[in-house]
Amino acid sequence: MKAKLIGLLLIVISAQLSFGQERGRLNPPDRTFTAAEQEIINISKEKWQWMADKNVDALNNLFDSKAMFVHMGGTWGKAQELNIIKSGGIWYKKADIHDVTVNIIDNTAILLNRITLLAEVGGREVTNPFMVTEVYIKLNGKWKLGCLSFSHLIAPPASGTDPGQDSH
Repeated sequence: MKAKLIGLLLIVISAQLSFGQERGRLNPPDRTFTAAEQEIINISKEKWQWMADKNVDALNNLFDSKAMFVHMGGTWGKAQELNIIKSGGIWYKKADIHDVTVNIIDNTAILLNRITLLAEVGGREVTNPFMVTEVYIKLNGKWKLGCLSFSHLIAPPASGTDPGQDSH
């Protein structure tokens, strides 16, 4: 009886790993992005570069005053995120973007990035696979980041072509 229960448990766990964190692409291979979606993708890519460069002035303009940030180590607001970036508490050295999708609903854009993040956290270099959710809100004709949330993935992202290209 115990062996059957253990076997059943292993099957359930394998199924969850197979389906719970799909390694496939976020979009079908023939997906094309609208101009507005491509704008959000470009803003997101620029944000990753600003984070790598510790460009808190540019990030300050992008982050809404009420923005929230969800990390493996905690959740905080704009001021603390900017201070952490400026001080090097978290140094987002390089985000390899493997896949991206974006959906726009009225004045809100929800972008998902499947990434491998090379970062320095507390002076220690770490690499982690993440699904990153970014929420942008269009205010007075400009996109502002309202939420950035990191979900740690069990396995590294499947490699793919460079996301967010017009030919994608």
